[in-house]
Amino acid sequence: MPAKGCRKQSKGNKRLKVRVSKGIGFCSGVTRAIKIALAAAGHADEVLSLGPLIHNPQVVEKLIGVGVKPLRRLGNGGKTLIIRSHGASPQVLERARRRGYTVVDATCPFVRNAQKNAFKLYRMGYGVVIVGEKTHPEVKGIRNQVGGRVIVVESSDQAKRLKFASKVGIIAQTTIAVDTFASVVAEISKRAREVLVFNTICIETAKRQERARVLAGKVDVLLVVGGRNSANTSRLESLCRTICSRTHHIETASEIDSRWFRRDSTVGIVAGASTPQWLVTGVVTNLRQL
Repeated sequence: MPAKGCRKQSKGNKRLKVRVSKGIGFCSGVTRAIKIALAAAGHADEVLSLGPLIHNPQVVEKLIGVGVKPLRRLGNGGKTLIIRSHGASPQVLERARRRGYTVVDATCPFVRNAQKNAFKLYRMGYGVVIVGEKTHPEVKGIRNQVGGRVIVVESSDQAKRLKFASKVGIIAQTTIAVDTFASVVAEISKRAREVLVFNTICIETAKRQERARVLAGKVDVLLVVGGRNSANTSRLESLCRTICSRTHHIETASEIDSRWFRRDSTVGIVAGASTPQWLVTGVVTNLRQL
């Protein structure tokens, strides 16, 4: 008799049990950015977004089809320019306006709050620390709110190797993992004389992470649906993998491999904040046909 967890695989009709996490679909910031972009496209021949409007290739492709095209770098202007939900620095906004773009700001309110708090900490004389990814566009935008005079910390291990001012003000990239933020704050608090913390993690992101964590503990296999260029989706994958080793990150249903599942497996589905409902529906349909 096979050991538990090693059930014999059958061909076809795996009779999978599919469980979809609550709160699937776009977050409010992404929904808002798309609505703003589509409204602008209805009044202009061509609308440009500074970088992909959201980190989901399938949605970006659909947006291109209705006239919202990503722009790698600023050109000569004369067109409508959408600032995506990740935000941008004041310098970029000013440069765009000088070059003749009509700027429409779709920065997520949570990101805007993080920007304001970074500037506030700087004005109060604190050394500003952002817990997040140095190369992420949101973090770059926040850094430039205070002229780049910021330390970006990605983990508590990294924090142990850095030197900080005696007065430290800490904020979070809005999509960073709650546990990561807490561990970095704890590490810096051991060494700085004064620490002021603004928890700027998006509430929706925190809830999405917690729901994913709970679901990962109740399934045999977990699928994380979302763009590979999406930081919050990759973070969900890392989080879930610590709980469910059979976690797979996919962008679309076409990437599903039937060999991932045993007969009667329970499969969980979570998705990033920039993953549309229709992509998740496609994954569920595919699984039910195995």
